[in-house]
Amino acid sequence: MATAATMNGASQQAFAPVLNALATMQQSNVGDAQKGQAHSYLEQFQKSSEAWTSTFAMLQSPQSTDEAKLFAATTLKGKIIYDFYQLPRESLPQLRDTLFQLLTSYAKGLRPIRTQLCVCLANLAIQMLEWDNVLETVVAKLASDQTNIAWVLQFLHVLPEEVTEGKKINLNEDELTQRTSELLTDNAQQVLQLLTQYAQSSPAASKDPLLMDCITSWLREVPLKDIVNSPLVDVVMNAVQTDTSFDSAVETLCAIFRETRGQVDENMDIIKNVYPRLAALQPRIRTCAEEEDWETYKGVTRIFAEAGEAWAILVARQPQQYRAVVECILECCLRDKELDALSQTFNFWYELKQYITIERYMEARVQFVDIYSNLVDIMIGHLEYPESNRADIFEGDREAEEKFREFRHQMGDVLKDCCEVIGVTECLQKSYVQIENWVNTYGAQTSDNNIPHWQKLEAALFSMRAMGRMVKPDENIMLPRLIPLLVQIPDQDKVRFQAVMALGRYTEWTSKHPNTLQDQLNFIMACFSHKDKEVVRAAALSFKFFCCDCADLLKDFMPQLQQFCESNLDALPSSSQEEVTEGVAAVLDKQPLDSLYSSFKLCCEPVMKRLMAMAQAATQKEQKLAIADKLNLVTILVQYVKPWVEPAQPHPVVQYLQEIFPVLSAICERFVDCVPIVERVCRCWRYMVLSYRHHTAPLLPQLADKLAAGFTASRQGCFLWATDSIVREFSDVSTYVTKATTDAIYTFYEQQATTFLRALNDLPPEQLPDVIEDFFRLSTDVMLYHPDKILLSNLMPTILKAASTSLTLLKEEPLIATLHFLRDFLAYGGDNAPSSSFDEDGQYRPRPNPASIQSSVRTLTLNEGEALVQRCMTGMMYSFPPDCFPDASGVLLALFQLLPAEVAGWTAKTVEMLPQGSIAPQERERLLRNIGQRIESGEVRRIRANLQDFTQGYRRRNVAPREGLGRLEAVRFRFAG
Repeated sequence: MATAATMNGASQQAFAPVLNALATMQQSNVGDAQKGQAHSYLEQFQKSSEAWTSTFAMLQSPQSTDEAKLFAATTLKGKIIYDFYQLPRESLPQLRDTLFQLLTSYAKGLRPIRTQLCVCLANLAIQMLEWDNVLETVVAKLASDQTNIAWVLQFLHVLPEEVTEGKKINLNEDELTQRTSELLTDNAQQVLQLLTQYAQSSPAASKDPLLMDCITSWLREVPLKDIVNSPLVDVVMNAVQTDTSFDSAVETLCAIFRETRGQVDENMDIIKNVYPRLAALQPRIRTCAEEEDWETYKGVTRIFAEAGEAWAILVARQPQQYRAVVECILECCLRDKELDALSQTFNFWYELKQYITIERYMEARVQFVDIYSNLVDIMIGHLEYPESNRADIFEGDREAEEKFREFRHQMGDVLKDCCEVIGVTECLQKSYVQIENWVNTYGAQTSDNNIPHWQKLEAALFSMRAMGRMVKPDENIMLPRLIPLLVQIPDQDKVRFQAVMALGRYTEWTSKHPNTLQDQLNFIMACFSHKDKEVVRAAALSFKFFCCDCADLLKDFMPQLQQFCESNLDALPSSSQEEVTEGVAAVLDKQPLDSLYSSFKLCCEPVMKRLMAMAQAATQKEQKLAIADKLNLVTILVQYVKPWVEPAQPHPVVQYLQEIFPVLSAICERFVDCVPIVERVCRCWRYMVLSYRHHTAPLLPQLADKLAAGFTASRQGCFLWATDSIVREFSDVSTYVTKATTDAIYTFYEQQATTFLRALNDLPPEQLPDVIEDFFRLSTDVMLYHPDKILLSNLMPTILKAASTSLTLLKEEPLIATLHFLRDFLAYGGDNAPSSSFDEDGQYRPRPNPASIQSSVRTLTLNEGEALVQRCMTGMMYSFPPDCFPDASGVLLALFQLLPAEVAGWTAKTVEMLPQGSIAPQERERLLRNIGQRIESGEVRRIRANLQDFTQGYRRRNVAPREGLGRLEAVRFRFAG
């Protein structure tokens, strides 16, 4: 280990390549390839044994830049956390002493480097089990010199967090538990005494932000009552009143509030101590607002909001005693002109609403009606767009505009909370009064080109729209006055937009009040020709809501709706076309069965004619994408128009679909190389089966032919996705599905599976992620309906090899689909099938698994299990996304349950193949010993936790694969079928 005394020119020369690589990373005129090489070199350096010496040399060298020293300190931290096993135990005291020397020499160095060095010392303290009296040693070594006091505080600040994160350290549970007690629990009172002494040592010390950070860090270790009953509580409250340590003190105070949350009865003495002290902060709300000190204002608001959240149950129980904190939070909302602090209060209003809207706290609800009533007025006021004479209010800053829009919706959620407390009618009345006041004040000044202070009108309309979800269809006081008012508002773009959107929110109410329907619908339809595109999009969305909620009222107007759509549809953006079509589909769904065929054809035929014309002329990408969008309109009709028809009767919609099926097939064949088009055609075919189920039986032969031919020609997963719908619907023998049909369905699956396996033979899995996902989802369903066929099939060994190959992917969805397939497959190795059934009494009955299937699964697993173990463990250690871990460990558990001894051997082989030096020998031995013990004791299920801990720990230490991983690379998939 290098020290200041032993470092020489040779050691400096040793880390010269590191400095060069760092310089390369920081140069702007260096190419990506060079930076990539430098990055790779630095990653390898960080994990090497040589890094122990080099990092100390870099930290002690005057030739190192600040960036290089920070990199060295960060690297050293990683070495101590992840590669501690590389050091002989006898060298640990020297490492500790060298760290103390560095801490002393960096007393006035850059704070990030100091922080990293303190983290190094903390992690050394955790893992150096033979180091007793850690806190006394640190204080003795560093606190003797006044300039090093910051080091002691910094160490105390980071120690609890590092111990809490001890899972990333290679200690077993017993060692970590014991060390936690030694470092934290046993030192709690001593730390409290040290912090108190330091706070009282000087006025500057009592305002030290690092002191606040230490208090925050130790809140969970030192009993909260001890801190609150100590002089430190006054130190924190005084620090909140100063600029020096305001931010840190806010964090500390909020942490104290959070510690009382959930256990307010147990913490009443603490709350009674702290709550009165908040009164001293109330004047700062006004002061900060008047001085426009918005950063401090945010901190003050946060304090009151977090206190309110923590004590919401107390506020509900004792509304008069705790009303002051609610009033302070309301004042924070009122004075926030910049709207930067407002969002910090939203969760409080929701939490309090949750309590006071239940019967038990009705008294508190009455007490706070005036608060929530004022809150509605405040929120509506904050909803207003900034006053501006410019056409573009945000002067081209789209990010600021989008942020404001999103923020308005959050304020809308607060208005919903208010509706639950004071009632919808009173809240709507406030919107109505705002609109009425605007009309009375500015209505006479309004002209086509001048709508004064439209922001106030628009905000009131937005508030009405935001509260729409809370209004019941039987509201008869305010809406009969508001709805007629909306269809008469002046034509300003944003005002008109909000009016149209608001009408769309009240369509359920309109369905119960049909006398208002015609005026609203006329207003919305007129907006389809508006000059502003946003208004047109709003009109399309509201049209959909009107048709969906008022379909019974509109079912006799199908010809007029169809004519309106045909005239306006093509001029709309694709998303609006879909919304309008969905609305028409809702009305179509209400048509009498005897006229459904003609009505469906009336609506679909113009789309099909347009499709055919577009298909004949399409050569450019944009034209093909337009075809895909138009195909989606047909799918929407198929998806939403599905009235119930007697099983024995032909379905009117299917009759029409049989007519257009050749057209869809021809489009699919012509554009088989255009992914968006074939995906939309397959989606349409899939919904044909899902919507009309066994009624689509006449379509099955030609549908299967087209799906097979399309998959062979394109190798796109959407054809498998559509195939899956057929498997689900036609695999159970019933009155309407014959055994010959189910057998044909399975044969169809094998045809698709063979095509898939050939594709995976020709191409690496990285080029087929979606196809892999769809294939294994399909195969999982086939295994559910046809286990006796697929599990005994000659294709099954190859499918398992394909699954093993697919586990080398990095994409989450295909991985999860593959892992689900494997879990179901392995489950068939047990006495009961993974699928169950219910008897006539509704009781669960496990389905016995035939011996032939159990034997087949065990044989297949013996042949392919070793590769699956390697792939799952390698994925968990290196490449799987986090959400794949539960299923991957589930596959390993299923393997252990099926073949415990064999899988234990395969696991040992996999661990032995890991790169040299990437794992401590004792960690390898501990894993294999635990697995053996679990198997012997019959606790196989506990192996899953052992594997998860091992692989996650390995992954943390080896984020990227190191040298030697080649032996764990997957074998190239081969299929000769």
